[in-house]
Amino acid sequence: MTFETLKLEKNGRLATLTLNRPTAMNSMNEVMMRELAECFEALNDDGDIQVLIIKGEGKVFSAGGDIKAMLNEDSPMDIDEVMVDITRFVKAIYMLPMITIAAVHGASAGLGFSLTLASDIIIAEETSKLAMNFIGIGLIPDGAGHFFMKERLGTPLAKQMIWSGDVLPGPEAKKLGLVDEVVPEGKASEQADLLAQKLLQSPVAAMIASKEILHTQKCAELSNVLKMEAAAQSKMRKTVDHLEGIQAFVQKRTPVFNGQ
Repeated sequence: MTFETLKLEKNGRLATLTLNRPTAMNSMNEVMMRELAECFEALNDDGDIQVLIIKGEGKVFSAGGDIKAMLNEDSPMDIDEVMVDITRFVKAIYMLPMITIAAVHGASAGLGFSLTLASDIIIAEETSKLAMNFIGIGLIPDGAGHFFMKERLGTPLAKQMIWSGDVLPGPEAKKLGLVDEVVPEGKASEQADLLAQKLLQSPVAAMIASKEILHTQKCAELSNVLKMEAAAQSKMRKTVDHLEGIQAFVQKRTPVFNGQ
């Protein structure tokens, strides 16, 4: 498969998916969201791949949703269409019949962080910056961010992290349980490759079967979270606070929110 915003490489039982908008910090526009859905859905039908590495091209993993696209008056982002594609790719990655490894360097923020958290194993560099920072532009987490944060942290701490939008370096994220392994700067991709080879030399079919059993039990909850996120995000996109948040982001100033 060929994509405009992604690179998918297959090597035997191993595949590597690279987010490929480096000049835009791998921010997710409408094209990337659709292509992620198409890619993960196709991989669900691939009986050969057993391990998938997900990483970002350039300086960061992903800065999250494309805020410039949100502000494009000539071709405004259709939030309802976007949420359909987000729902598609989250459901598809969650049920992939393979072990997924996220190799994080630089920033993994917003929807990019949701994609990171959707992976089975997360490797982050010491200098990486991870944030569920939708709150900074008056939005809620999407990409099942609520679901994955709750899975890793439990409800009370998940709420605190979502509400604060704190930016976490790799070691702090590991301490909280948001990532599984921390490596020196520049080593995430290398470590992901080493782990992938170790998995491929293990009884990985049994591991994948356990993943299917555990994840299948959560599918109804995941679907409900995605449905509620889509409705709430559509509503939040129309708020005064959201408009203020994205304008402040572009103007590099502190937003002034009023709860509207």
